[in-house]
Amino acid sequence: MSKNIFFIGLIIAASGLISPPIALACGLVFGFSFAHPFHFESKQLSKFLLQASVVGLGFGMDLHQVLHAGRSGFLYTAASISIALLLGWGLGRLMGVGQRISFLISTGTAVCGGSAIAAIAPITNATEEEIGVSLGAVFVLNSVALLIFPAIGAYLHMTQTQFGLWSALAIHDTSSVVGATAKFGAVALAVGTTVKLARALWIVPLSFGTAMARGSKARIHWPWFILFFCLAAVANTYLPAFQPAYPILKHLGIIGLTVTLYLIGTGLSIRTLREVGVRPLLQGISLWVIVAAGSLALTIDGWIHL
Repeated sequence: MSKNIFFIGLIIAASGLISPPIALACGLVFGFSFAHPFHFESKQLSKFLLQASVVGLGFGMDLHQVLHAGRSGFLYTAASISIALLLGWGLGRLMGVGQRISFLISTGTAVCGGSAIAAIAPITNATEEEIGVSLGAVFVLNSVALLIFPAIGAYLHMTQTQFGLWSALAIHDTSSVVGATAKFGAVALAVGTTVKLARALWIVPLSFGTAMARGSKARIHWPWFILFFCLAAVANTYLPAFQPAYPILKHLGIIGLTVTLYLIGTGLSIRTLREVGVRPLLQGISLWVIVAAGSLALTIDGWIHL
């Protein structure tokens, strides 16, 4: 029965009839109600779809806008990543969280959620349990952010540019940034996606820095999908001959994102929450609340802007 329900949800998510946040909610309902029949396959597919979807969304981006957002958000991104890592280290020690789990959660919060954790984990020689705990904490908070951020933005009467920038700085995963900003508006989606993707590039120097600090020879996972996103934006900006295909590719990116969020939701369960434990989850929540509240205040006051 669980297999049939899983595939029905997957088909609905891929149909384009529901939005990314609703797809995530449907996945969560499944994850908390049934044992996942395809846990490993779903995890692998969601990882691929996320990256492919981001590339598809690149065909809806103007390169000049991407470069402007990335350049304007460089200093904010560098400062926020440094502060988040320092705060995460301090909170982890204060709460007695294991060093590797604490660093993975801090990295996921500071850079780009699950993608950053996946890149850093092999370098730190983290165990499967430590990786699972870190990803579980990040995914739980991603789900919360995806649901409450648009409501907060609307309540505070944020502009779309403000909301897109805040989401890119405060939400962990690219998929959740896209989901939240897409619900808020087209401008918010453009700003949030471009700034978040520019932020994701910090995976590379952070991976190198971690490897050098630990003397690790583990293979660094390069975020190649960022390069393909930029190439898609280049095509959309400078190759007008293929313009009829770009909206189709962008739409496929949105469909892929919707399916990705459904799959992520199905991977969360009561067991996942138990594995996360109290202290790592408290560290993740505390760090996320500080980062989100701080970046929100600075964005509204105009200290952070594009």
